[in-house]
Amino acid sequence: MKRKPPPSPFEAQRKAAQRAALNALKRARRSAEKAGVSLSDWEGEFLDSVGERVKTHGRAFADPEKGAPGQALSAMQGRKLKEITAKAKGEEPKRWWGRKKDP
Repeated sequence: MKRKPPPSPFEAQRKAAQRAALNALKRARRSAEKAGVSLSDWEGEFLDSVGERVKTHGRAFADPEKGAPGQALSAMQGRKLKEITAKAKGEEPKRWWGRKKDP
């Protein structure tokens, strides 16, 4: 009986990032449903497609320059996920670009 070699630390880190991304996607959808906030068609499709790509490929982006190595979501996907989560919580979205609000 052959023993399987132990997984590399990089593989374990990649799998942990994959699980964390899938949990964050599920949490965002669940919190929106609980709060009664209706997500737009685009946001629902975004959560579904990113979840499918993470399950299938281990990450949701193809270009390695768009995200850190070992991460499951790119920088922009992470930002959009944060925006959807904030919307589900009823918080006002943060302004990412441009000037501050006028008083």
